[in-house]
Amino acid sequence: MDAQAKGRSSKRDSFISKRGFILACIGSAVGMGNIWLFPTRVSAYGGATFIIPYLVFVVLIASTGIIEEMSFGRAAKGGPIAAFASVTKKRLGTGKVGAALGLVPVVTSLAMAIGYSVVVGWIFKYTFDSLTGGAASIQGAEQFAAQFGSVASGNALWQTIGMLAAIGILVFGVSKGIEKANKVMMPLFFCLFVGLAVYVATLPGSSEGYRYIFLLDPAGLADPIVWVYALGQAFFSLSIAGSGTLIYGSYLSDAEDVPNSAKYVALFDTIAAVVASLVIIPAMAFAGQQLSQGGPGLLFIYLPNLFSTMPGGALFMAVFFVAVLFGGLTSLINLFEAPIATLEEMLGMSRRTACLAIGGVGLAVGIAIQGIVSSWMDVCSVYLCPIGACLAAIMFFWLSDKEWVLEQVNKGRAKPLGSWFYPLAKYVFVGVSILVLALGSILGGIG
Repeated sequence: MDAQAKGRSSKRDSFISKRGFILACIGSAVGMGNIWLFPTRVSAYGGATFIIPYLVFVVLIASTGIIEEMSFGRAAKGGPIAAFASVTKKRLGTGKVGAALGLVPVVTSLAMAIGYSVVVGWIFKYTFDSLTGGAASIQGAEQFAAQFGSVASGNALWQTIGMLAAIGILVFGVSKGIEKANKVMMPLFFCLFVGLAVYVATLPGSSEGYRYIFLLDPAGLADPIVWVYALGQAFFSLSIAGSGTLIYGSYLSDAEDVPNSAKYVALFDTIAAVVASLVIIPAMAFAGQQLSQGGPGLLFIYLPNLFSTMPGGALFMAVFFVAVLFGGLTSLINLFEAPIATLEEMLGMSRRTACLAIGGVGLAVGIAIQGIVSSWMDVCSVYLCPIGACLAAIMFFWLSDKEWVLEQVNKGRAKPLGSWFYPLAKYVFVGVSILVLALGSILGGIG
């Protein structure tokens, strides 16, 4: 660790337990992609025919990209700006180039957080409505847009509540805020979804949903588009963007085993996606319906109306949206942390001032973009997130010395990673990151 990194480390908050760090990283990864996109793609591309390629890419990304971002942040003891600057200073003699490039994932994280805050506002509204019996009142996309798609629609209140909840957690810092919140919300998220899955299993006709989820069509594995969207699902679900995982890694002790942590993050993120499918697809089978749409329409229009027809549907719906709320909040917290930490590191702001500044900007812009949030998020996910991921990977694997890279990833391990790691990460993972950007640009998004 260089002198600057040591200086930053002495001043910064950090995770106080391995479990807290892993749960926070799981919380950053588990979100709407697990709940409204993964089940849709499992349905669209043939159950296990999609899950198998997805698992292949999860293993690849977890064993390279997640390890890279965690290790990079830990080595720099700072966010993307500090991490990138440390590399270009060694390579080019100046950290200014790296600092400028590090702004890309920081700005991307803020932009994603702003867009996500709109969605979290919707989730808060639906959670409230599900508890009071009004969540199944919206019948179509036009009605949803009228209620949520503009500044005048009334969602500003719920978006403000969501922002206050996220910033209220973040203002307490890493150990007392982020870590404690994830220690509560992530276990509850999994418990609630598992409970929902058990309930759905008791419904007549749900067995057809399970049969479909685990159906394998060998011919489908030869379809390139299945592999393309499986790659996109794995890449974005695991929160690879050069920001969120990197900033959480910066709060990690040198004694922690990063590859082991990466394994648990990938495992539980995958479990979350599969359990969501085990709730949603069998519920569709019970209703005699096939899952044909994803995104907000699935979560905020179709599912509430479906749940209202189920035995005990009101309770089911309330539990479902409380669980979704935990997943949304933990992701939003992670997205805001990189820009907040940047203000602390670069401008010397106090934690509270940085949180209030970012929260204020996020709320003002978020309310203004309610009518274009879909396009806003598309720009972030199609272009900005893959660019951030590519920059971080290139900085770590191509501009840094191999010996230094291996030293960082093996810190805290009893046994170093095998010789497979470095070439797989440097050539395959970096190539895959570039491919995600290229395919997303061509196809209009793959994750």
